[in-house]
Amino acid sequence: MYRVAIITLSDTASKGVRLDLSGEEIKKMITHLGDIVYYEILPDDIELIEDRLKKLCDSNIADLVLTTGGTGFTERDITPEATKRVIEREVPGISEYMRIKSAEISKNAILSRGISGIRKKTLIINLPGSVKAVKENLSLILSVLPHALEKLKGDTRPCGD
Repeated sequence: MYRVAIITLSDTASKGVRLDLSGEEIKKMITHLGDIVYYEILPDDIELIEDRLKKLCDSNIADLVLTTGGTGFTERDITPEATKRVIEREVPGISEYMRIKSAEISKNAILSRGISGIRKKTLIINLPGSVKAVKENLSLILSVLPHALEKLKGDTRPCGD
């Protein structure tokens, strides 16, 4: 089992004006993957997001950090920028795959700017903010996450084995 952190990025949800349905959906979808060791709703503040991501990775709190929200085009959508400032290695295939496959459902999926990457031994994945997009995107990658996390934890067996 893996340790999973969930961070919802939303000005309105952080103020209690809107419920965090996307974060709740992630919680439901990852129960078989591991334990939720951290959950927080943050406003769209780049330094705050960067600080939280660093804390979760550098203190070895989580094996996987899933963010939801802040991947669009508005001025306040800065989750990918905060993530880029934190990661040491990008994992473009995860985000590219989610965009490509989601675009088969809705062409607007190509507008998502989410990224994925590694800091220390933690995988960070940016998911879109809507419940529908969380369901679609997370369901696409759930099956590969155990393998990815095993590799991060030191599994040296060849990937084809």
